[in-house]
Amino acid sequence: MANITAQMVKDLRDKTGAGMMDCKAALGETSGDVESAVDWLRKKGLSKAAKKSGRIAAEGLIGVAVKGTKGVVVEVNSETDFVARNDLFQGLVKTIANVALDVGADVEKIKAAKAGSVTIEVAINETIAKIGENMNLRRAAELSVGKGAIGSYVHSSVIEGLGKIGVIVALESTGKTDELSELGRLLAQHVAAANPQAIDPSGLDPAVVAREKDVLAEKSKAQGKPANVIEKIVESGLKTFYKEVCLLEQGYIRDDKKSVAQVLKEAEGKVGAPIKITGFVRYALGEGIEKQESDFAAEVAAAAGQS
Repeated sequence: MANITAQMVKDLRDKTGAGMMDCKAALGETSGDVESAVDWLRKKGLSKAAKKSGRIAAEGLIGVAVKGTKGVVVEVNSETDFVARNDLFQGLVKTIANVALDVGADVEKIKAAKAGSVTIEVAINETIAKIGENMNLRRAAELSVGKGAIGSYVHSSVIEGLGKIGVIVALESTGKTDELSELGRLLAQHVAAANPQAIDPSGLDPAVVAREKDVLAEKSKAQGKPANVIEKIVESGLKTFYKEVCLLEQGYIRDDKKSVAQVLKEAEGKVGAPIKITGFVRYALGEGIEKQESDFAAEVAAAAGQS
């Protein structure tokens, strides 16, 4: 039997909001596998969590840059939040985003590309030496359209194009560019707030859909529902799930009586042509990175040479 620690129970409780004893039981039933424990709790109706995101723990900045019909998002991490307010670091992230516009989203290619007389990798190392804190280019993504516009939005921005969350949305259309750009900005704000997983159900990972079906079915079975009823419950539950995680089916944040698909349709008259969302990227600083919690008072005492 797996050794279930207090920290494992606490982490599961943080993810699901379920009670401590329920979390301990779930981990025991699943041999300590956290993802399986989340599903176990959901099937028992003990967790309201339909999905979870990685803990945002790393520091640094998200950078967004758009030029014409191309846009990029980059994440550059640092050890502390203080660095995000440093002019040198901000300049580095802006430079990296602008270089990515030219060379693409491959991290190694970005590092090897030159900004002025030095490569980005050298620029990062020089900034580390000047600031005295480790930092790295973690990831990058790009979107482009043949005709249309790239909308962008940065949340919790420190300066233009740099912040804690960065979004780009690609709109394919032959309509008015200015109108498309503004629509793209509003849709990027929506993506930042609603955090969709895909444009529509066809873009979802089949494993995610299968997992949701399994949870819905098992929960209904536990309630003693007959097979024909379970099938209908699963079908209805999936429709609700799609409205939560698929961009086009989500309620628009500025008017939740309309779906994003309806907002797009209405905008076509103003733009003067059909509009299609061909992609979106949403980066939240540090998502998926676990950062070890520290006792600040103990660190201060240690730094002062106290026991």
